Amino acid sequence: MSTAAAKPRIKKEKPIPEYLIYEMVDGEPIYYRGYKDVLNKKKTPEQIMGSSALQSLLITLVIDHLSNILPKDYVILSNELGLQFTHKSWRNLDIAIYDKRTISDKSIFFSNKHIEIAPQVVIEVDTKAELTELPNSLSYFYKKTDQLLAAGVQRVIWIFTASKKHLVAAKDQKWETDNWSADVAVMDGVYFNIEQLLEAF
Repeated sequence: MSTAAAKPRIKKEKPIPEYLIYEMVDGEPIYYRGYKDVLNKKKTPEQIMGSSALQSLLITLVIDHLSNILPKDYVILSNELGLQFTHKSWRNLDIAIYDKRTISDKSIFFSNKHIEIAPQVVIEVDTKAELTELPNSLSYFYKKTDQLLAAGVQRVIWIFTASKKHLVAAKDQKWETDNWSADVAVMDGVYFNIEQLLEAF
């Protein structure tokens, strides 16, 4: 009596855990850089989600500097603030500056959910996103910047640690890139200088 050949089992890929999602854009996840190392048990989630010492220092120095010179009407939020665009679209922000005078309902600042109102200014130091799976790594920075500006952010500032340059993108204006030695305009009359902040540290 002949027996039918056993069908080979198709190994189903396990879904990637939600905690490895760094951002979501129109329903498409952007994962943390190094998320595959976590899946392969080469690293822990904490190892890929944490900032480097330099990233953390820059964020701290910029916040400390701006806290001393911004008018009292402004509030600075940090720690990867989640900005929600739609149900399946959100971005993380390193530093977000809000003008409290434009916020009628201050309860948004006390919520345990992502915030849905765009800040006036966003400052980013590098990114924790996995860029190797994108067609062009620059497309991540450009798309996120465009999305923030379209949502109502007036100015997006990127600080890049590898190249020691910064990018300033303001709504309806030409984007400008310069070295850390150049002043960075946050808004009228408010600046910071990365090189000077590091030298004074």
